[in-house]
Amino acid sequence: MARLKLSKASLQQERTKLKLYEKLLPSLELKRRQLVIELDKARKEYEATREEVERLEARVGAELPMLANTEIVLKGMVKMTAFDLEQENVVGVRLPRLAQVECQVAEYSLLAKPVWVDALVERLRDAAEARTRIQVAAERVRILARAERRITQRVNLFEKILIPRTQKNIQRIQIWLGDQERAAVIQAKLAKARQGGGAVWPSSR
Repeated sequence: MARLKLSKASLQQERTKLKLYEKLLPSLELKRRQLVIELDKARKEYEATREEVERLEARVGAELPMLANTEIVLKGMVKMTAFDLEQENVVGVRLPRLAQVECQVAEYSLLAKPVWVDALVERLRDAAEARTRIQVAAERVRILARAERRITQRVNLFEKILIPRTQKNIQRIQIWLGDQERAAVIQAKLAKARQGGGAVWPSSR
């Protein structure tokens, strides 16, 4: 760290820095609060999506108990092939948003499979989309948590380090300049006294 210069020019520089820091801090704190709100929303959305998947899986088991029949081969019937993500700007942070999920359904004979397989296919599609939404929701939480952590670090930097340090520097310079000014006054009085041959200080009489 550069050594503090004790001068009027340095005092002005420190005052300018302090004014800038105090101007930036409220906007940083506002953004931090907004990110905290968005992070809380993202966490709730993640939990809601996870619970939706659990409900969907329970619904499949309740509506289609015949899945327990091991003679019917269902593996690979529905497979997610692709999904599209969009990006949205939330408080200056770019977040992914699920736009579309594409699933491939294996061909099957209507005669070889029972009629409830059609309903199962729809449920499996829903489950694939819901699981993808969980992953996207988790990524949104991760990105927002990182952004909130970084902005909190910046707020703490301004609030606990830069502003107090600059205030202390201003105080140091002011004290030093004040001491120099008083010393200069004393020196001037001493010089005047020597020139005039009189007393420097007023008489106590």
